[in-house]
Amino acid sequence: MARLLSVNIGLPRDIPWQGRTVHTGIWKTPVQGPHTVRRLNIDGDGQGDLAGHGGENRAVMVYQLDSYRFWQQELERSDLTYGNFGENFTVDGLSDRDVCIGDRYLIGTALFEVTQPRVTCYRVGIHMNEPRMAALLVARGRPGFYLRVLEEGQIEAGDEIVQVGAGPERMTVAEIDALLYLPGRSQQQIERALRIPALSSGWRSSFQALLTQEQAGGGAGNAGLVASSGPPPAWAGFRPLRVLQKIRESGSVISLVLEPADERPLVAALPGQFVVLRLQAAPDTPALLRSYSLSAEPSDRCYRVSVKREPHGAAGAYIDTTVQVGDVLDVSAPRGSFTLPLNDGPVVLLSAGVGATPVMAMLHALGGTASRREVWWLYGARNGREHPFAREARTLLKALAHGHHHICYTSPDPQDRPGVDFDTRGRLDIALLRRLGVPRDADFLICGPPAFMENLSAGLAAWGIAASHIHTELFGAGAASTPGIAASPLPPPHPPREVSETGPLVSFVRSGLNVHWDPAFQSLLELAEACDVPTRWSCRTGVCHSCETGLVTGAVAYRPDPLEAPASGNVLICCSRPKGDVAIDL
Repeated sequence: MARLLSVNIGLPRDIPWQGRTVHTGIWKTPVQGPHTVRRLNIDGDGQGDLAGHGGENRAVMVYQLDSYRFWQQELERSDLTYGNFGENFTVDGLSDRDVCIGDRYLIGTALFEVTQPRVTCYRVGIHMNEPRMAALLVARGRPGFYLRVLEEGQIEAGDEIVQVGAGPERMTVAEIDALLYLPGRSQQQIERALRIPALSSGWRSSFQALLTQEQAGGGAGNAGLVASSGPPPAWAGFRPLRVLQKIRESGSVISLVLEPADERPLVAALPGQFVVLRLQAAPDTPALLRSYSLSAEPSDRCYRVSVKREPHGAAGAYIDTTVQVGDVLDVSAPRGSFTLPLNDGPVVLLSAGVGATPVMAMLHALGGTASRREVWWLYGARNGREHPFAREARTLLKALAHGHHHICYTSPDPQDRPGVDFDTRGRLDIALLRRLGVPRDADFLICGPPAFMENLSAGLAAWGIAASHIHTELFGAGAASTPGIAASPLPPPHPPREVSETGPLVSFVRSGLNVHWDPAFQSLLELAEACDVPTRWSCRTGVCHSCETGLVTGAVAYRPDPLEAPASGNVLICCSRPKGDVAIDL
């Protein structure tokens, strides 16, 4: 008979860690006497990061005496006490290799249901003083699991644990955990997991993404952990492309049409993808690496990139004043997941300023095939002088049987003609979309300044548009995701406090920063953090793939090896170091 050995509770606290403050509820202390278990937790208990822990599906965390004994031997530790793994219930029995998702247990007067394995994150490593812990829990098949509270009641250390129901499909906690985090999964296993009603919604979404990936032929990367970054890059690093044409699209936007400098054809990009240009603006200085969206029809003959010259932008100024027809530039393969959805539904292309470039490629793809889809082209600019692709967009829209357009100017010039050059004086916003009667079942693709995208995305969500139908593309660095760390404004990216003059050159492409690698850093993630480059991470040990990032050029070594390799052309920055010069899409 399984038994509840210890009840452990604790409220979130602030913990100093690597110069930052982590808000976490992983510190749990054994308590005596009866305690009431409620729908969201045990009285007196709490979770610090409700995005990753807590809620109805993760009300109570369980860990086993057998696993304590395993880790004592594995880690050569004699100091482990109940609650060390952040669990609420320390139990004798209920092994991860025996307990199944959907199993039900009566403990005291409360009824529970198993919903999912523990989601591993870096905080268990902080508590255990073992940075590898998040990866070890998965690799050794001992994650522990969460319970949903079906009936509230009282529990107490010493209570017997009585199984009163068995989950369908009989998939164990360890099996479900490995199915998400480890390679070697099969479509049949994923389909079995999706037939378990008790499986929590987050894990269900991950398995649905994996199923879609398997049905599409599989491929590298783990779609259950990170959204697809698109197909693998067609070539590694850079190849030489020659400037065939240089075209001024507006007062501040210039297009370069690029063709192969050798005899090899290009690979047609997906509409909306971008390339990285490596520009040697000055001798004896690091090259400038910048990502630019492709803005013309998909082609294996040539690419078109369109670049805005910003007031203090070194790359834009170099392209404007120095690059000439006939010059040869280093160009990466197209990459990116901000692409035209492949369905027959309506599509709304929303852009402002130079944000028109990726959606212009989408409009080319739709117009070039005389698509029967309902297409809306909605664009905002300051005035006609700052309106690129105006005639080109009108021509493409004429080829569409169900094309619509609306242009907004915030400060039209006297020569800008209402009803001809533009339709509305003002900004493109959600109120305008509602007045125009834009279809709510459309895919909305948004690109422009950050505030523009944030406001439209929030407005669409408030209007009831599903998150899966709202797609955005950032030209600069993306938003950081640092679970449990107090949010604070980041300064602009900068070299680390102690700058190395040697070592491989690490280029953070979106941040426009080149710095030398210093072996004092344990990973590329630590270097990025020292430079205040926005990053995304959770486990910091190669498990969760939150940090997966495009590797534009170069190679890395992993320490520790990730449990599953990232998608081709990507890198897990949390556990990797550069082997030589590298460029990362951050």
